[in-house]
Amino acid sequence: MSRDLRKFAQQTNVQLIGGGLLVLFVVGDGLILIMYGPASALFGLLCIGIGLIPVVIIYAVFVLMDWIVKNARSE
Repeated sequence: MSRDLRKFAQQTNVQLIGGGLLVLFVVGDGLILIMYGPASALFGLLCIGIGLIPVVIIYAVFVLMDWIVKNARSE
């Protein structure tokens, strides 16, 4: 039986990132909600979202570079 270790590694990375974001939003914002109330929790969500914008931009650049490299190889 053959195993695709690259696909397994990719799935593991996606699960780790998803779990980290879930912990960030649920635990982080949950603690803000418990300690400071709903208005502060909404502001906390806004701050977390704005803080993730650079990460999303960097990820998009890497995906674009990967797409360019794969298309350049096929030519």
